[in-house]
Amino acid sequence: MDSLELCAGAGGQALGLERAGFEHRALVEIDSHACATLRHNRPQWDIREGDLTAFNAESFRGIDLVAGGVPCPPFSKAGKQLGSQDERDLFPQAIRVVDESRPKAVMLENVRGLLDPMFKDYREKISLQLQALGYWTDWHLFNAADFGVCQLRPRVIFVALQRDIAPHFRWPAPSMTLPPTVGELLGDLMAERHWQGAADWQQGANNIAPTLVGGSKKHGGPDLGPTRARQAWAALGVNGSSLADHAPDPDFIGMPRLTVRMCARIQGFPDDWHFVGKKTPSYRQVGNAFPPPVAHAVGKRIAQAIEAAAANGIKEPVCYTVIPSPHEEIIKLINKSVNRIR
Repeated sequence: MDSLELCAGAGGQALGLERAGFEHRALVEIDSHACATLRHNRPQWDIREGDLTAFNAESFRGIDLVAGGVPCPPFSKAGKQLGSQDERDLFPQAIRVVDESRPKAVMLENVRGLLDPMFKDYREKISLQLQALGYWTDWHLFNAADFGVCQLRPRVIFVALQRDIAPHFRWPAPSMTLPPTVGELLGDLMAERHWQGAADWQQGANNIAPTLVGGSKKHGGPDLGPTRARQAWAALGVNGSSLADHAPDPDFIGMPRLTVRMCARIQGFPDDWHFVGKKTPSYRQVGNAFPPPVAHAVGKRIAQAIEAAAANGIKEPVCYTVIPSPHEEIIKLINKSVNRIR
């Protein structure tokens, strides 16, 4: 199956979807450092460096999957949560791409804040627009730790499927295996320069990591987040005020800092995935990424649904009349019953 990736970043989602069986026909990304990272790791991928607003997807009509991680600042609790009023809101552009390409499936991820009550109308608007194009839609909240990622990282995933495919789709279930602790995950990297305190540090770093924060270009150098996040890192024996260029020296004393490679492993990237650029742009690519294991889990279910529909003789996509969600009908019935009781 083939896919088109929007706002691809450093390739976290693309890597997960690759593992799920998708071949990327093109990846759209505006950041030059992220594009360099994608080209370095996958020279065969077609990287379209530029603004999504200038990208035309008509040549990709009928593609299996359109996926992407549209910018999260419009919905992040760390920002002003301006939603559609934020110039960085690219959901409308993603919907335009879907309209132009009419894929079998759509997968878009964003931050937990998008599920806040203040964005209820915005979510419904997105759903209705895709339903009008003939898709079944749903929103789901996942935590990366449920899929083996050593990080408390909630992410919202929006899926839209052609209605012939939707009956075959099931959201992935959380793994029954606990993720490794920070100490277990990073012990070898902390000790690679023969730091004498590595073993004790590993024993003390006995929990998963808080959410990595990539920040924006308006932000300063790389760090592990605001005060509360740094306090959480300190409880794990990590100095979150900045990042280190390398692991601690043999005689280092104090709380060590993380390197970009350590952060990438926490995010679920394999060690052979190289990030191009100096420390600040490299860490920003890592911190803003979608953990590959989560993208793999959801992408695999989408792939299975497409395959199942194909086995049942899927036809060309058609437009459907928008029908209210069954959940909405249930809510209406409940409200009527409550009014009668009153």
